[in-house]
Order: sequence, then structure tokens, then C-alpha cells
Amino acid sequence: MWLVSSAGDRTDVVMLARDVAYGTTLTADDLTTTAVAVDASVATVGAEGASSLVGQVANADLAAGTLLAPSDVAPAGPPGPGEALVPLPATAERLPATGLRPGDRLLVVDTPTQAADPPTERPETFEVVVARVGAPDLNGVSVIDVVAAADDGPALAARAATGRFALVLLSHEEP
Repeated sequence: MWLVSSAGDRTDVVMLARDVAYGTTLTADDLTTTAVAVDASVATVGAEGASSLVGQVANADLAAGTLLAPSDVAPAGPPGPGEALVPLPATAERLPATGLRPGDRLLVVDTPTQAADPPTERPETFEVVVARVGAPDLNGVSVIDVVAAADDGPALAARAATGRFALVLLSHEEP
């Protein structure tokens, strides 16, 4: 009896009315509401909070019909103060087999030229967070937008331009 009566308890929550790409500023047309029976452990935005989402930025690609969670949006897209957004082009063999997703922590490691011997000293490294992973182009190259400390931005950009870097996955963001 309890199960039947609790199944009727519905809450009005915010749902995506259409697909919203990463980094896009949300508009009222992107949002709708729906009534759902949802467990308290599931993060949702109540319908009364819909207007506060307008003007926020999508933290990931958001699909139409999905319930919006508070972590799906931010007041502003990356980079934040003291940060730099650096695009790193990478072919499939440079990426972890598990793939990458926004929020993953990486170590970008300086590598020698292709014909050189391995370094004898510890290579320079940069800790970054994945902001977005682009789809592979016709040559199999995906651009990974990473957020780094602003001071590391120029050194990372130089490595991106020369292709002299390797990626080390430190931790996966929970889906």
C-alpha cells in the first residue's frame, strides 16, 4: 500500500526542452518542467528554480528530455579567474581507452621529439581538468579543451602546437 501511495507523489522539476551544447547560455526556451516521482538522492532542480537557470552556462552537452541537475550548469563557462582554457589536439592512441569526459583530471606531460631518447630527468608536467572533449575529425583528431592555471597556459599551448605531450589520467569524473 505504501508503495502505491508513494508512487503518486510527484514533484515538478526542470527538464531540457531541447538539446543544449556545452558552453551555451541557457534561455527560457531551453527549459520546460515536468512532474516526476523522483528519489530524494537524485539531484534535480525544482520547477520554481527554472527562472534562476536562465543565463547560466551548460557544463556539458545536455540532451532534450533529461532532468536538469544543479551540477549541469554554472554561472559562467571556463575559464574562471586565474585559469586558462587550452585546446589540446589528440589522436585516439593518445587518449585513454576508457575515454575522457568533462571533469576528468589529467596530467599533461612534456615529451621529447619523436626520434629522441627518453628523458633522463623528470619531465615537466601540468595538472589540468577536462572541460570538453570534441568529436574526432576526419583524421581521427579530437580537441580536448582543458582548464589549467593561467601561468601554465602558454607552456601548454606550445606543447599543443608541437604535439609534444602525453596525457595521464589522474581521475575520472563520475558520470
